[in-house]
Amino acid sequence: MSSWKEQWKLIAVTAICAAAATKCLDVALKLRSDDDSAAKAKILKALETNEYDDSLFREQLARNYAFLGEEGMEKLKQQYFVVVGAGGVGSWVVTMLVRSGCRRIRVIDFDQVSLSSLNRHSCAQLSDVGTPKVDCLKQHLLRIAPWCEIEAINELWTKENAERLLLEDGEPTMIIDCIDNIDTKVDLLEFAYNRKIEVISSMGASTKSDPTRINVGDLTTTEEDPLARSVRRRLKKRGITTGIPAVFSAEKPDPRKAKLLPLPDEEYEKGQVGELSALKDFRVRILPVLGTMPGIFGLTIATWILTKVSGYPMNPIEGKNRIKIYDGIYQSLAGQMTRIGMPDQRVPIALKEVSYIVEEVFRGKSPVSGFSTRLTLSKWDPKKPVSLQNVVVLTKEEQKIHEDRVLNGGEPLEKVYPKQILDLVNKRFQEEEYYSQFR
Repeated sequence: MSSWKEQWKLIAVTAICAAAATKCLDVALKLRSDDDSAAKAKILKALETNEYDDSLFREQLARNYAFLGEEGMEKLKQQYFVVVGAGGVGSWVVTMLVRSGCRRIRVIDFDQVSLSSLNRHSCAQLSDVGTPKVDCLKQHLLRIAPWCEIEAINELWTKENAERLLLEDGEPTMIIDCIDNIDTKVDLLEFAYNRKIEVISSMGASTKSDPTRINVGDLTTTEEDPLARSVRRRLKKRGITTGIPAVFSAEKPDPRKAKLLPLPDEEYEKGQVGELSALKDFRVRILPVLGTMPGIFGLTIATWILTKVSGYPMNPIEGKNRIKIYDGIYQSLAGQMTRIGMPDQRVPIALKEVSYIVEEVFRGKSPVSGFSTRLTLSKWDPKKPVSLQNVVVLTKEEQKIHEDRVLNGGEPLEKVYPKQILDLVNKRFQEEEYYSQFR
């Protein structure tokens, strides 16, 4: 054991070190305090004169400069963004683009802040209820980034005013679609696509709650998203089959959450429920939304934009969640062709078409049972060759029964299946025939 003199020496050294550290900390805090006071004075002067110099801009965005670099930040400063829709998703896109160094942005939305939107809007307060969402964003964000030119357009975007709202003051480098009305959404995406203006679109955040299932990819790669499916199908009618980046959640819908919020009985008793919506064809009752999810969608879009325009684009693994599933479904058809006596015939359907057949043509489930698990592909009519209009999605058990009774057993389809199933399958084939002209 050390002597008492050595112990006292250790205590004395420790005390001296502690005192020195305290003095250094005091000096550092004083320097920091002086820096803070100087910065505060510069900020107050900037607010008074409305002149926000480059040194303040750089200090405020020091972390972004460190991440994106001088060249990346300069590219970002040169962009002109237009965000259509300033709700739960759009408000977060605008907020983070402005906070990150965007110098010019236009926000278009006809709606007002409501009490129920406070659970997901990026900056709205109780005092903002009843005010236009675009004005709320502008007033809030100019207090954060007075150097940014924010144009707030309190108007509904339509095909009729598209030229004026999007191109009158110069063509934007990117359009961000955060609209929740399908018809308007499709019109905007078609406009951007035909004009060759870069665009990214937000799909459905309602009824979702798993942030780990959010993806960014081409609209053709989306899954478990009814809104994306409807948008895809409508765009195909207009000749657009790919080239629309989208953020979506691949989380399977939970029937416990996928319910419309009810209207109070007294509203139904009044009649003319449709008049409760702000505009014709806009939703009156809405799907439940966990307040965090629209924000995560918006932050994902903003991050995708920032990295893309600054030269560090994301490289998402598109179709990551289901590529093995689609391959298994594809192999189920190849195996069936061997079992029904056609071992030498190549499968006349490409692997990449499996997702289209499953998700688009048959809505991700068997037309026989409505089940969406253990899916396979099966030749339907034994008299016709395998094609996109003669393969059907069945469960593994249904595929075996179909082979035994129809493909190998020779029983007519009319004897094996009731009329409503035959009609549904024929309807799906007719739809595929129609959409195939746009593929």
